[in-house]
Amino acid sequence: MSDTLNTLYEMTRTLGQPHLDYVIIGEGNTSTRIDADTFYVKASGHQMGTITPESFTAVNFAPILDLLENPPETITAQKQIMGDARVNPEHDPMPSVEVSFHAMLLHDCGVKFVGHTHPTAVNQLMCSIHAETFAKKRTFPDEVVLCGPESVMVPYVDPGLPLAIIMREKVGAYMAKFDEAPRVILLKNHGVIALGETPSEVLNITAMCVKAANILRGAYAVGGPVFMGEADIMHIYKRPDEIYRRNLFVNNKHDSA
Repeated sequence: MSDTLNTLYEMTRTLGQPHLDYVIIGEGNTSTRIDADTFYVKASGHQMGTITPESFTAVNFAPILDLLENPPETITAQKQIMGDARVNPEHDPMPSVEVSFHAMLLHDCGVKFVGHTHPTAVNQLMCSIHAETFAKKRTFPDEVVLCGPESVMVPYVDPGLPLAIIMREKVGAYMAKFDEAPRVILLKNHGVIALGETPSEVLNITAMCVKAANILRGAYAVGGPVFMGEADIMHIYKRPDEIYRRNLFVNNKHDSA
């Protein structure tokens, strides 16, 4: 097993630990870049908490990215292209239905790792009238440091290629506004995506997003949240000492920091 696959495998198993309540059964998916032309993505239907190295598929970027520009008319045609995009189609399992947004995020955002989960705490907000507020507002400094000044908010659309197409639009708008890739993408009625340079960064961002969801839900329960102002958010995000801390978190897991 290559080092690249091993790191993705370990990150996926960690995200799937039952006590974290990020995913159950076959929920969630992960990916990492192999090189400029290929990437690994979790195979369809495999459980993250019990996944094995054989449950990942190497996929070519080019045919998946072309799907975003030239979407086929039928789901059957989409699945055929996704299957044919595998580096070893005779041996590897079918990639996750979300392979298209993984290819897009790894390519467009220039990140190395992507982790998509469905944490209960986050989805309680994503399935509520407060979803947009959670994406656009911040309640405490470390949420800003790890999750960014805002999260990308994606409305509910059918999983798979339709989701990847609208996600690309929303991510592009974020990158135009902040001149960098997002750290968190929130999916209405669906879940959360964390983007990072290392598995530790994805794990830390996911953990902080879950904490932020718990804090916001608790604030609503005791009278209503008091959000940080925009100037304070950008001040924290740009402070040299906080940038230093954020860079340290790239290689330190939250449970051992």
